[in-house]
Amino acid sequence: MTQLATRTQAFGLIADGVAAGLSAPWRLYLARGCRYVSLSVGDRDEWNAWRAHLGCPEMSVRVYQAGGEIHRASLAEVVLDGCRISVELVEDVGIEDLDRLLVADPTVVGPEER
Repeated sequence: MTQLATRTQAFGLIADGVAAGLSAPWRLYLARGCRYVSLSVGDRDEWNAWRAHLGCPEMSVRVYQAGGEIHRASLAEVVLDGCRISVELVEDVGIEDLDRLLVADPTVVGPEER
C-alpha cells in the first residue's frame, strides 16, 4: 500500500461498507510497504456481509489448536486494483462442535437437523 490513491481507495471501500450499514471491523490491519489490507470481524453474519460487500471469490478455512483451544479461522479474499483485501473470522470451536468443521458454512442447517 505504498501509493496514496490505493490506500485511499481501500479505506474508502471499507467506509462505504460501514456507511451502508455493515458493522465496523473490530480490527483493521494495513501492511506497510505492501498492498494488503486485512479486516477482522466478530461473527459469521458480519463475515458474510463483508464478504458479499467486497465480492470475495476466494475463501479458505483453517482449523488449528492454540493454548488447548481449537479455533476455526475463515478467510475471504479479493484483489482489487492490485491490492489484496481479506476478511477474517476466528471462532472458538468446542469438542462437541467438531462436526461443524467439516462443512463450508456451519450456519446452513442440513436436512437431518431440521
